Amino acid sequence: MFKWDKRLWTLFAIVFANFLGGTIVLPSLPLYAQRHFTASPEAISLMLASYFIAQFLAAPFIGRLSDRYGRLPVLVISQFGTFLSFVMLGAATSIPMLFAARILDGVTGGNVIVAQAYVTDITTREERTRGLGVIFAAFGLGYILGPALGGLVSAFFSDHATFFVGAAISLFTTILTWVVLDESLTPERRARITADRAGRRPFNLRDAWANVPLRWILLIGFGAQLSIALLQSSIALFSQAELFKGASEQTVSLGVGLMLMGIGFGQFITQLALLRPAVERFGEQRLVIVGAFFRGLGMFLIVLLGSPLLVGSMALTMIALSSGLMMPSLQALATSCAAEGDSGAVLGIYGSSTSLGIIVGTALGGQLFGAAHPLPFIVAGFILWLLMVPAVMLSRIPTLSFRPAKQPV
Repeated sequence: MFKWDKRLWTLFAIVFANFLGGTIVLPSLPLYAQRHFTASPEAISLMLASYFIAQFLAAPFIGRLSDRYGRLPVLVISQFGTFLSFVMLGAATSIPMLFAARILDGVTGGNVIVAQAYVTDITTREERTRGLGVIFAAFGLGYILGPALGGLVSAFFSDHATFFVGAAISLFTTILTWVVLDESLTPERRARITADRAGRRPFNLRDAWANVPLRWILLIGFGAQLSIALLQSSIALFSQAELFKGASEQTVSLGVGLMLMGIGFGQFITQLALLRPAVERFGEQRLVIVGAFFRGLGMFLIVLLGSPLLVGSMALTMIALSSGLMMPSLQALATSCAAEGDSGAVLGIYGSSTSLGIIVGTALGGQLFGAAHPLPFIVAGFILWLLMVPAVMLSRIPTLSFRPAKQPV
Protein backbone atom coordinates (compact mmCIF):
# COMPACT_ATOMS: atom_id res chain seq x y z
CA MET A 1 0.00 0.00 0.00
CA PHE A 2 1.28 3.48 -0.93
CA LYS A 3 2.33 5.57 2.08
CA TRP A 4 3.30 9.19 2.45
CA ASP A 5 6.44 8.78 4.52
CA LYS A 6 8.62 11.56 5.94
CA ARG A 7 10.63 11.92 2.75
CA LEU A 8 7.57 12.31 0.53
CA TRP A 9 6.05 14.88 2.87
CA THR A 10 9.34 16.79 2.87
CA LEU A 11 9.67 16.57 -0.90
CA PHE A 12 6.07 17.69 -1.29
CA ALA A 13 6.75 20.75 0.89
CA ILE A 14 9.95 21.58 -1.02
CA VAL A 15 8.38 21.24 -4.48
CA PHE A 16 5.27 23.13 -3.38
CA ALA A 17 7.27 26.05 -2.02
CA ASN A 18 9.56 26.01 -5.05
CA PHE A 19 6.66 25.92 -7.49
CA LEU A 20 4.86 28.63 -5.52
CA GLY A 21 7.92 30.81 -6.08
CA GLY A 22 7.94 29.93 -9.77
CA THR A 23 4.25 30.42 -10.50
CA ILE A 24 4.03 33.70 -8.61
CA VAL A 25 5.58 35.36 -11.68
CA LEU A 26 3.28 33.74 -14.27
CA PRO A 27 0.74 36.57 -14.40
CA SER A 28 3.46 39.20 -13.99
CA LEU A 29 6.41 38.39 -16.24
CA PRO A 30 4.82 38.91 -19.70
CA LEU A 31 3.03 42.06 -18.53
CA TYR A 32 6.18 43.24 -16.68
CA ALA A 33 8.23 42.96 -19.88
CA GLN A 34 5.52 44.69 -21.89
CA ARG A 35 4.86 47.56 -19.45
CA HIS A 36 8.40 48.37 -18.29
CA PHE A 37 10.48 47.46 -21.34
CA THR A 38 7.91 47.90 -24.17
CA ALA A 39 8.61 44.33 -25.27
CA SER A 40 6.57 43.02 -28.20
CA PRO A 41 4.58 39.76 -27.96
CA GLU A 42 7.24 38.11 -30.13
CA ALA A 43 10.07 39.28 -27.83
CA ILE A 44 8.14 38.11 -24.77
CA SER A 45 7.69 34.67 -26.32
CA LEU A 46 11.40 34.43 -27.10
CA MET A 47 12.30 35.55 -23.57
CA LEU A 48 10.07 32.87 -22.08
CA ALA A 49 11.48 30.32 -24.52
CA SER A 50 15.09 31.15 -23.53
CA TYR A 51 14.50 29.45 -20.16
CA PHE A 52 13.44 26.23 -21.85
CA ILE A 53 16.25 26.33 -24.41
CA ALA A 54 18.74 26.46 -21.55
CA GLN A 55 16.86 23.71 -19.70
CA PHE A 56 16.76 21.57 -22.85
CA LEU A 57 20.53 21.72 -23.14
CA ALA A 58 21.22 21.22 -19.43
CA ALA A 59 18.59 18.65 -18.38
CA PRO A 60 20.33 15.42 -19.51
CA PHE A 61 23.60 16.59 -17.96
CA ILE A 62 21.87 17.43 -14.66
CA GLY A 63 20.08 14.08 -14.64
CA ARG A 64 23.36 12.19 -15.09
CA LEU A 65 25.03 14.33 -12.41
CA SER A 66 22.30 13.34 -9.94
CA ASP A 67 22.82 9.66 -10.84
CA ARG A 68 26.56 10.01 -10.21
CA TYR A 69 26.84 12.39 -7.25
CA GLY A 70 23.45 12.07 -5.59
CA ARG A 71 20.15 13.92 -5.72
CA LEU A 72 20.67 16.24 -2.75
CA PRO A 73 23.64 18.39 -3.89
CA VAL A 74 22.23 18.82 -7.39
CA LEU A 75 18.82 19.74 -5.95
CA VAL A 76 20.36 22.39 -3.67
CA ILE A 77 22.48 23.97 -6.42
CA SER A 78 19.62 24.08 -8.90
CA GLN A 79 17.30 25.78 -6.41
CA PHE A 80 19.94 28.37 -5.55
CA GLY A 81 20.18 29.17 -9.26
CA THR A 82 16.44 29.83 -9.28
CA PHE A 83 16.87 32.21 -6.32
CA LEU A 84 19.54 34.19 -8.17
CA SER A 85 17.43 34.37 -11.31
CA PHE A 86 14.49 35.92 -9.42
CA VAL A 87 16.78 38.55 -7.91
CA MET A 88 18.03 39.37 -11.41
CA LEU A 89 14.47 39.70 -12.73
CA GLY A 90 13.48 42.08 -9.95
CA ALA A 91 16.60 44.22 -10.45
CA ALA A 92 16.50 44.14 -14.27
CA THR A 93 17.04 47.39 -16.14
CA SER A 94 16.89 46.05 -19.70
CA ILE A 95 15.48 43.26 -21.82
CA PRO A 96 18.91 41.50 -22.06
CA MET A 97 18.92 41.25 -18.25
CA LEU A 98 15.52 39.56 -18.40
CA PHE A 99 16.91 37.09 -20.93
CA ALA A 100 20.01 36.45 -18.77
CA ALA A 101 17.87 35.75 -15.70
CA ARG A 102 15.67 33.28 -17.55
CA ILE A 103 18.67 31.51 -19.06
CA LEU A 104 20.33 31.15 -15.64
CA ASP A 105 17.17 29.65 -14.20
CA GLY A 106 16.97 27.26 -17.16
CA VAL A 107 20.58 26.08 -16.83
CA THR A 108 20.15 25.34 -13.13
CA GLY A 109 16.50 24.36 -13.46
CA GLY A 110 16.98 20.66 -12.83
CA ASN A 111 15.15 20.69 -9.51
CA VAL A 112 12.00 19.12 -10.95
CA ILE A 113 13.94 16.39 -12.76
CA VAL A 114 15.99 15.59 -9.66
CA ALA A 115 12.88 15.62 -7.46
CA GLN A 116 11.25 13.13 -9.81
CA ALA A 117 14.38 10.98 -9.78
CA TYR A 118 14.28 11.12 -5.98
CA VAL A 119 10.73 9.73 -6.07
CA THR A 120 11.80 6.85 -8.30
CA ASP A 121 14.54 6.04 -5.77
CA ILE A 122 12.15 5.66 -2.86
CA THR A 123 9.13 4.01 -4.56
CA THR A 124 8.50 0.63 -6.15
CA ARG A 125 7.39 0.34 -9.77
CA GLU A 126 3.80 -0.26 -8.61
CA GLU A 127 3.86 2.89 -6.46
CA ARG A 128 5.72 5.10 -8.90
CA THR A 129 2.84 6.80 -10.70
CA ARG A 130 1.28 7.78 -7.40
CA GLY A 131 4.68 8.83 -6.05
CA LEU A 132 5.19 11.09 -9.05
CA GLY A 133 1.65 12.27 -8.42
CA VAL A 134 2.97 13.78 -5.18
CA ILE A 135 5.14 16.07 -7.31
CA PHE A 136 2.14 17.02 -9.42
CA ALA A 137 0.03 17.61 -6.30
CA ALA A 138 2.69 20.05 -5.13
CA PHE A 139 2.58 21.66 -8.58
CA GLY A 140 -1.18 21.96 -8.29
CA LEU A 141 -1.16 23.52 -4.84
CA GLY A 142 1.55 25.92 -5.98
CA TYR A 143 -0.57 26.77 -9.02
CA ILE A 144 -3.57 27.48 -6.80
CA LEU A 145 -1.72 29.94 -4.59
CA GLY A 146 1.19 31.14 -6.77
CA PRO A 147 -0.61 32.97 -9.60
CA ALA A 148 -3.17 34.42 -7.19
CA LEU A 149 -0.43 35.62 -4.85
CA GLY A 150 1.50 37.01 -7.82
CA GLY A 151 -1.56 38.85 -9.06
CA LEU A 152 -2.20 40.31 -5.60
CA VAL A 153 1.43 41.40 -5.06
CA SER A 154 1.60 42.92 -8.55
CA ALA A 155 -1.75 44.68 -8.19
CA PHE A 156 -1.23 46.14 -4.73
CA PHE A 157 2.55 46.65 -4.64
CA SER A 158 4.47 46.50 -7.92
CA ASP A 159 5.53 44.15 -10.72
CA HIS A 160 9.05 44.17 -9.26
CA ALA A 161 7.83 42.94 -5.87
CA THR A 162 6.60 39.60 -7.25
CA PHE A 163 10.13 38.59 -8.25
CA PHE A 164 11.60 39.39 -4.84
CA VAL A 165 8.83 37.39 -3.15
CA GLY A 166 9.68 34.52 -5.50
CA ALA A 167 13.36 34.89 -4.60
CA ALA A 168 12.57 34.70 -0.88
CA ILE A 169 10.51 31.54 -1.37
CA SER A 170 13.26 29.93 -3.47
CA LEU A 171 15.90 30.73 -0.85
CA PHE A 172 13.67 29.15 1.79
CA THR A 173 13.29 25.94 -0.23
CA THR A 174 17.05 25.76 -0.78
CA ILE A 175 17.68 25.92 2.97
CA LEU A 176 14.84 23.46 3.65
CA THR A 177 16.27 20.96 1.17
CA TRP A 178 19.75 21.13 2.69
CA VAL A 179 18.60 20.87 6.30
CA VAL A 180 15.72 18.38 6.14
CA LEU A 181 15.98 16.10 3.11
CA ASP A 182 18.15 12.97 3.20
CA GLU A 183 20.14 11.69 0.25
CA SER A 184 18.16 8.96 -1.54
CA LEU A 185 21.20 7.43 -3.27
CA THR A 186 22.98 5.88 -0.29
CA PRO A 187 26.57 4.60 -0.62
CA GLU A 188 25.25 1.02 -0.73
CA ARG A 189 22.82 1.88 -3.50
CA ARG A 190 25.50 3.70 -5.49
CA ALA A 191 27.74 0.63 -5.18
CA ARG A 192 24.93 -1.56 -6.53
CA ILE A 193 24.33 0.87 -9.39
CA THR A 194 28.06 0.95 -10.19
CA ALA A 195 28.12 -2.84 -10.34
CA ASP A 196 25.05 -2.83 -12.58
CA ARG A 197 26.72 -0.35 -14.93
CA ALA A 198 29.82 -2.51 -15.31
CA GLY A 199 30.29 -3.54 -18.91
CA ARG A 200 27.98 -0.99 -20.50
CA ARG A 201 28.06 2.65 -21.51
CA PRO A 202 25.93 5.35 -19.85
CA PHE A 203 22.35 5.58 -21.09
CA ASN A 204 22.18 8.24 -23.82
CA LEU A 205 19.87 9.70 -26.42
CA ARG A 206 20.71 7.03 -28.99
CA ASP A 207 19.66 4.32 -26.53
CA ALA A 208 16.46 6.23 -25.75
CA TRP A 209 15.51 6.57 -29.41
CA ALA A 210 16.26 2.89 -30.07
CA ASN A 211 13.78 1.90 -27.36
CA VAL A 212 10.36 1.88 -29.05
CA PRO A 213 8.16 2.58 -25.98
CA LEU A 214 10.46 5.37 -24.82
CA ARG A 215 10.45 6.83 -28.31
CA TRP A 216 6.64 7.13 -28.20
CA ILE A 217 6.85 8.58 -24.68
CA LEU A 218 9.34 11.24 -25.78
CA LEU A 219 7.16 12.19 -28.74
CA ILE A 220 4.04 12.48 -26.58
CA GLY A 221 5.91 14.46 -23.93
CA PHE A 222 7.21 16.85 -26.58
CA GLY A 223 3.76 17.48 -28.03
CA ALA A 224 2.02 17.70 -24.67
CA GLN A 225 4.37 20.39 -23.40
CA LEU A 226 4.37 22.22 -26.73
CA SER A 227 0.62 22.63 -26.32
CA ILE A 228 0.83 23.77 -22.69
CA ALA A 229 3.55 26.26 -23.68
CA LEU A 230 1.21 27.78 -26.25
CA LEU A 231 -1.24 28.29 -23.38
CA GLN A 232 1.26 29.66 -20.86
CA SER A 233 2.91 32.09 -23.27
CA SER A 234 -0.41 33.50 -24.50
CA ILE A 235 -2.95 33.34 -21.68
CA ALA A 236 -1.94 36.62 -19.99
CA LEU A 237 -1.90 38.52 -23.29
CA PHE A 238 -5.14 36.84 -24.44
CA SER A 239 -6.81 37.72 -21.15
CA GLN A 240 -5.75 41.36 -21.41
CA ALA A 241 -6.88 41.63 -25.03
CA GLU A 242 -10.08 39.55 -24.92
CA LEU A 243 -11.27 38.30 -21.53
CA PHE A 244 -10.58 41.57 -19.63
CA LYS A 245 -10.84 43.90 -22.60
CA GLY A 246 -10.91 47.55 -21.49
CA ALA A 247 -10.12 46.76 -17.82
CA SER A 248 -7.43 48.53 -15.80
CA GLU A 249 -3.92 47.11 -15.42
CA GLN A 250 -4.65 46.30 -11.78
CA THR A 251 -7.79 44.37 -12.71
CA VAL A 252 -5.97 42.45 -15.44
CA SER A 253 -3.08 41.45 -13.15
CA LEU A 254 -5.42 40.33 -10.39
CA GLY A 255 -7.87 38.65 -12.77
CA VAL A 256 -5.23 36.61 -14.60
CA GLY A 257 -3.76 35.41 -11.31
CA LEU A 258 -7.14 34.35 -9.93
CA MET A 259 -8.17 32.73 -13.21
CA LEU A 260 -5.02 30.60 -13.29
CA MET A 261 -6.06 29.17 -9.94
CA GLY A 262 -8.28 26.84 -11.96
CA ILE A 263 -5.17 25.01 -13.20
CA GLY A 264 -3.81 24.51 -9.71
CA PHE A 265 -7.15 23.47 -8.24
CA GLY A 266 -7.72 20.82 -10.88
CA GLN A 267 -4.15 19.55 -10.59
CA PHE A 268 -4.32 19.24 -6.82
CA ILE A 269 -7.71 17.52 -6.75
CA THR A 270 -6.57 15.03 -9.38
CA GLN A 271 -3.59 13.89 -7.32
CA LEU A 272 -5.56 13.91 -4.09
CA ALA A 273 -8.60 11.96 -5.19
CA LEU A 274 -8.56 10.80 -8.82
CA LEU A 275 -5.14 9.46 -9.78
CA ARG A 276 -5.08 6.34 -7.59
CA PRO A 277 -8.48 4.91 -8.65
CA ALA A 278 -7.86 5.95 -12.27
CA VAL A 279 -4.52 4.11 -12.42
CA GLU A 280 -5.99 1.02 -10.77
CA ARG A 281 -8.98 0.95 -13.12
CA PHE A 282 -7.47 2.00 -16.45
CA GLY A 283 -3.66 1.81 -16.15
CA GLU A 284 -1.09 4.43 -17.12
CA GLN A 285 -1.20 3.80 -20.86
CA ARG A 286 -4.93 4.44 -21.20
CA LEU A 287 -4.71 7.52 -18.98
CA VAL A 288 -2.29 9.07 -21.47
CA ILE A 289 -4.96 8.74 -24.18
CA VAL A 290 -7.74 10.12 -21.97
CA GLY A 291 -5.54 12.99 -20.80
CA ALA A 292 -4.65 14.02 -24.35
CA PHE A 293 -8.32 14.12 -25.39
CA PHE A 294 -9.62 16.21 -22.50
CA ARG A 295 -6.57 18.46 -22.43
CA GLY A 296 -7.27 19.30 -26.08
CA LEU A 297 -10.95 19.88 -25.36
CA GLY A 298 -9.99 22.33 -22.59
CA MET A 299 -7.87 24.32 -25.05
CA PHE A 300 -10.82 24.74 -27.42
CA LEU A 301 -13.05 25.79 -24.54
CA ILE A 302 -10.74 28.72 -23.70
CA VAL A 303 -11.74 30.24 -27.03
CA LEU A 304 -15.38 29.16 -27.01
CA LEU A 305 -16.34 30.21 -23.47
CA GLY A 306 -15.09 33.81 -23.66
CA SER A 307 -15.61 34.56 -19.97
CA PRO A 308 -12.77 34.76 -17.41
CA LEU A 309 -14.95 33.02 -14.80
CA LEU A 310 -15.85 30.14 -17.12
CA VAL A 311 -12.34 29.87 -18.55
CA GLY A 312 -10.83 29.66 -15.07
CA SER A 313 -13.43 27.33 -13.55
CA MET A 314 -14.08 25.06 -16.54
CA ALA A 315 -11.49 25.19 -19.34
CA LEU A 316 -8.34 25.58 -17.25
CA THR A 317 -9.64 23.15 -14.62
CA MET A 318 -10.30 20.55 -17.33
CA ILE A 319 -6.76 21.04 -18.67
CA ALA A 320 -5.38 20.58 -15.17
CA LEU A 321 -7.45 17.46 -14.42
CA SER A 322 -6.40 15.78 -17.65
CA SER A 323 -2.77 16.85 -17.18
CA GLY A 324 -2.81 15.38 -13.68
CA LEU A 325 -3.84 12.02 -15.11
CA MET A 326 -1.65 12.14 -18.20
CA MET A 327 1.74 13.47 -17.14
CA PRO A 328 2.52 11.37 -14.00
CA SER A 329 1.44 8.30 -15.98
CA LEU A 330 3.72 9.23 -18.87
CA GLN A 331 6.70 9.82 -16.56
CA ALA A 332 6.14 6.55 -14.71
CA LEU A 333 6.13 4.74 -18.04
CA ALA A 334 9.38 6.52 -18.96
CA THR A 335 11.14 5.29 -15.81
CA SER A 336 10.03 1.75 -16.70
CA CYS A 337 12.29 2.00 -19.73
CA ALA A 338 15.47 2.36 -17.65
CA ALA A 339 17.70 0.33 -15.39
CA GLU A 340 17.76 1.45 -11.75
CA GLY A 341 20.92 3.48 -12.07
CA ASP A 342 19.73 5.30 -15.19
CA SER A 343 16.51 6.83 -13.89
CA GLY A 344 18.06 10.29 -13.64
CA ALA A 345 19.46 10.02 -17.16
CA VAL A 346 16.12 8.86 -18.59
CA LEU A 347 14.22 11.60 -16.78
CA GLY A 348 16.82 14.07 -18.03
CA ILE A 349 16.24 12.97 -21.64
CA TYR A 350 12.50 13.06 -21.04
CA GLY A 351 12.92 16.53 -19.54
CA SER A 352 14.81 17.64 -22.62
CA SER A 353 12.03 16.39 -24.89
CA THR A 354 9.41 18.29 -22.89
CA SER A 355 11.67 21.35 -22.73
CA LEU A 356 12.08 21.23 -26.51
CA GLY A 357 8.30 21.18 -26.82
CA ILE A 358 8.06 24.18 -24.52
CA ILE A 359 10.74 25.99 -26.53
CA VAL A 360 8.83 25.53 -29.76
CA GLY A 361 5.46 26.28 -28.17
CA THR A 362 6.65 29.36 -26.32
CA ALA A 363 8.37 30.77 -29.40
CA LEU A 364 5.27 30.09 -31.51
CA GLY A 365 2.83 31.47 -28.94
CA GLY A 366 3.59 35.12 -29.60
CA GLN A 367 3.68 34.59 -33.37
CA LEU A 368 0.28 32.86 -33.36
CA PHE A 369 -1.21 35.41 -30.97
CA GLY A 370 0.01 38.22 -33.19
CA ALA A 371 -1.72 36.60 -36.17
CA ALA A 372 -5.02 35.96 -34.35
CA HIS A 373 -5.67 36.05 -30.62
CA PRO A 374 -7.43 32.62 -30.35
CA LEU A 375 -4.92 30.82 -32.62
CA PRO A 376 -2.47 29.53 -29.92
CA PHE A 377 -5.26 27.62 -28.16
CA ILE A 378 -6.78 26.24 -31.36
CA VAL A 379 -3.38 24.93 -32.50
CA ALA A 380 -2.73 23.48 -29.03
CA GLY A 381 -6.05 21.63 -29.08
CA PHE A 382 -5.39 20.04 -32.46
CA ILE A 383 -1.86 18.98 -31.42
CA LEU A 384 -3.20 17.24 -28.32
CA TRP A 385 -5.83 15.37 -30.29
CA LEU A 386 -3.16 14.27 -32.79
CA LEU A 387 -1.12 12.91 -29.87
CA MET A 388 -3.83 10.34 -29.29
CA VAL A 389 -2.38 8.41 -32.24
CA PRO A 390 1.06 7.69 -30.67
CA ALA A 391 -0.70 7.27 -27.30
CA VAL A 392 -2.78 4.44 -28.78
CA MET A 393 0.40 2.91 -30.25
CA LEU A 394 2.00 3.07 -26.81
CA SER A 395 -1.02 1.42 -25.20
CA ARG A 396 -0.56 -1.66 -27.40
CA ILE A 397 2.92 -2.37 -26.02
CA PRO A 398 3.03 -4.56 -22.88
CA THR A 399 4.58 -2.67 -19.94
CA LEU A 400 6.89 -5.58 -19.14
CA SER A 401 8.62 -5.17 -22.52
CA PHE A 402 9.53 -1.53 -21.82
CA ARG A 403 12.84 -2.11 -20.02
CA PRO A 404 15.71 -2.53 -22.48
CA ALA A 405 18.49 -5.04 -22.26
CA LYS A 406 21.84 -3.83 -20.98
CA GLN A 407 23.63 -1.66 -23.48
CA PRO A 408 27.05 -2.86 -24.61
CA VAL A 409 30.23 -0.91 -24.06
